Amino acid sequence: MRHSRQRATRSTILAGSVLLALSLSSCTNASQAAPEPAGSAASAGSGADAVALNEAARDLLPEEIRAAGTLRVASDPTYAPFEYYDTDNKTMIGYDVDFSDAVGAALGLEVEHVPATFDTILPGLASGKYDMAMSTFSITPEREKIVDFVKYLDGGSGVAVLPGNPKNISMDALSMCGKKIAGQKGSIQSMDYLPKFSKECVDAGKEPITIRNFPGQTDANLALTSGRVDAVVADSMSLAYQGKEADGQFELAAGEDYDPIPTGIALSQDGGLQKAVTEATRGILDSDYYQEIGDKWGIPDSVLLTSDALDKK
Repeated sequence: MRHSRQRATRSTILAGSVLLALSLSSCTNASQAAPEPAGSAASAGSGADAVALNEAARDLLPEEIRAAGTLRVASDPTYAPFEYYDTDNKTMIGYDVDFSDAVGAALGLEVEHVPATFDTILPGLASGKYDMAMSTFSITPEREKIVDFVKYLDGGSGVAVLPGNPKNISMDALSMCGKKIAGQKGSIQSMDYLPKFSKECVDAGKEPITIRNFPGQTDANLALTSGRVDAVVADSMSLAYQGKEADGQFELAAGEDYDPIPTGIALSQDGGLQKAVTEATRGILDSDYYQEIGDKWGIPDSVLLTSDALDKK
């Protein structure tokens, strides 16, 4: 309860209220049980063990965070392989967990992983409840008005369907008309893509999409495998991984990713962490560890970035 580090300024209060309306991310989790990583859970080590202190990045830390010695990182632990609970149902593991641990190690800080439901993370970040958030947030212009981002991956959306895709659903909006399609509450898929797709159906004289939003990705996936929805739209990397870990109960429909855009670490605009986290991330992107954790969690090379991406808008 480190109230001294919370900044309830007028701007963060305003940001929190706007964030409640916007919410933000583009990811999901899919297996009904906690999946095992692609390799052993310790195959790439932890960020604290594998990443050296980055003195240049640490020098950019706000003094209050340096003195506290801890970085509070919020994630929604329903989104394998990025963040989910290990078999003890208490320990958070995943790609984002390893990456945020690496950021903490580079900054000389302990990382406190804080579980949160996806649509509450950014308001909590704006209010000072967390220092940083990693939950595969897509970087959009609307979100950049409210929070700061540091890129660490590229990625797009896909659609999960039952094996063999019996209803021929794809990321083409017209293939979804009249069907029940699920998304995770607060995600870019549920808030932006699916309403837009439904409008395309109506404009084409077809039945609208019945959009079903679920609080966690596992809930959306269960709705698909139990026949309550026809498909799930989410981050393609997560859906592909989760489908395999669910013993093939669902699969990623064929086709290219929809609207691939950068994924970012989210930071409060009042927190003063942007420069320090950017420099810490730059070092990680240039390190062997970045490739190692990508391999560990089955992240394709095509979505990995080089450090020069941090200098581009």
